Amino acid sequence: MIRLTSLIMISLLLGACSGDSAPLTISDAAVAHPKPGMQMTAGYFTLTNHTSQAIVITEVRSPQFGSVQMHETVVEDGIARMVELGDLILAPNSSVEFLPGGKHLMLMQAADELDNVTLDFLTGESIVLSITIKVTE
Repeated sequence: MIRLTSLIMISLLLGACSGDSAPLTISDAAVAHPKPGMQMTAGYFTLTNHTSQAIVITEVRSPQFGSVQMHETVVEDGIARMVELGDLILAPNSSVEFLPGGKHLMLMQAADELDNVTLDFLTGESIVLSITIKVTE
């Protein structure tokens, strides 16, 4: 069933590519260098679905990091903690913000040299969006 869903999503996304805008875009992307002595950092951005179909992001990968996880900061009983998100469902014609204090990427096990970071957003095993951004100080 997952393969069938992935094939349907890929077909929808490829069909949507014939329009003027990409089916899935990212804006305001930012990844900072890990703090000294740390091998992790966070990623923030706005992800926008320009199609009339939901897009499901099942995973994010980066060749510059050993592990990438989608997290959300939640407050329970007055205590803030991070919770790993499952699949991210982007409703049709909508955006999801990844911001400090909310949803964000946890980028762990950083490579030694980090000038740019590539983020690959996947539906199943298929990359539906790939971006490269400059790492900020």
